[in-house]
Amino acid sequence: MAQTSTPELNTVTRLAIEREERFGAHNYHPIPVVIERAQGVFMWDVEGKRYYDFLSAYSAVNQGHCHPRIIAALHEQAERLTLTSRAFHNNVLGEYEEYMTRLFGYDKLLPMNTGVEGGETAIKLARRWGYEVKGIPANEAKIVFAEGNFWGRTLSAISSSTDPSSYSGFGPYMPGFVVIPYNDIAALEKALEDPNVAGFMVEPIQGEAGVIVPDAGYLSRAAEICKRNRVLFIADEIQTGIARTGKMLACDHENVRPDILILGKALSGGVLPVSAVLADDEIMLTIKPGEHGSTYGGNPLACKVAMAAMQVVIDEHLAEKAEHLGNLLRSELLKIKSPYMGAVRGKGLLNAVVIREEGAVNAWNLCLKLKEQGLLAKPTHGDIIRFAPPLVITEEQLLECAAIIRRSIENLHLN
Repeated sequence: MAQTSTPELNTVTRLAIEREERFGAHNYHPIPVVIERAQGVFMWDVEGKRYYDFLSAYSAVNQGHCHPRIIAALHEQAERLTLTSRAFHNNVLGEYEEYMTRLFGYDKLLPMNTGVEGGETAIKLARRWGYEVKGIPANEAKIVFAEGNFWGRTLSAISSSTDPSSYSGFGPYMPGFVVIPYNDIAALEKALEDPNVAGFMVEPIQGEAGVIVPDAGYLSRAAEICKRNRVLFIADEIQTGIARTGKMLACDHENVRPDILILGKALSGGVLPVSAVLADDEIMLTIKPGEHGSTYGGNPLACKVAMAAMQVVIDEHLAEKAEHLGNLLRSELLKIKSPYMGAVRGKGLLNAVVIREEGAVNAWNLCLKLKEQGLLAKPTHGDIIRFAPPLVITEEQLLECAAIIRRSIENLHLN
């Protein structure tokens, strides 16, 4: 097992972390820093130290922390109406649904709160469509997933997982899930020969798996195979969507229009949990009143925040910025000369580096070195570090961060 270091902590930081560990569940292993405020691309800890945020809350704050236009929308709506539940209509939900369906080109939107709820909703829709429209026999519908997928930690989500840390010890698992290799067209063609398959749910780029980018043409060919076999192409764009990869949707790089589109994270700019599932009437209207919902789904506060967050992405041309700055970041990372530097991969401002581990040299300890230098990132799968700053970062700031990363990696062997 790779060695990890534990830095000496300031008393204020140590006490805050100890309080979490004493009173909270131990289901996360955070970098030892305690954040108390953030703005734009920066976060400050309880000791007043400033950091560049290079995780963006797993791409939830694409628009930057506490964007003033999003916060203004939050304040204005919070003073008027926050929640009615769907027992009653509210005057904002329809406005939001129209805004989003026109923006993304779908007939209908189903509002939820968290990303994993979006995934659950998409699967329910695909199953119901499979029964009512495709004619799959009752309780025989199957959903195909790709190895390495991650869309949350509900029982359904872990039932499709190939990561033992997600699924071990939590069985029995959801039936009707089929897992095939990612980026493997032949495997998909074989799986879809089964007439009981209702949907193929896939991340255009696998984020949690370590920013795994499929071959060019994979998405378009997968969508074509789905259409040919009358299977719904379900795009999990929770992390890759909303300008992160250099297009509004990662599927846009191959001009693919998903049958079901799942959005979350940056849909609220990191202000509230907001997710959405978009589809056309043939799919969406298979679910009738009382068959799916959420107390908070479609609440007016979330709807106003989401519209403001999406408009910021459009008005500030964040997709174009992500495309340009992502190319710049990868070019800078590829200049790093170190025996510990492995692969560099990504698209737009969703990027990752692989660290070749040796003794105390590992991704975790590199993240601690980055923290010392004023940049916050987090490992995934042990040896991979994602680099995904808010899309509002400037070119000058990005180059400064690239220099921090270069210094930290090139000095990894130094204790």
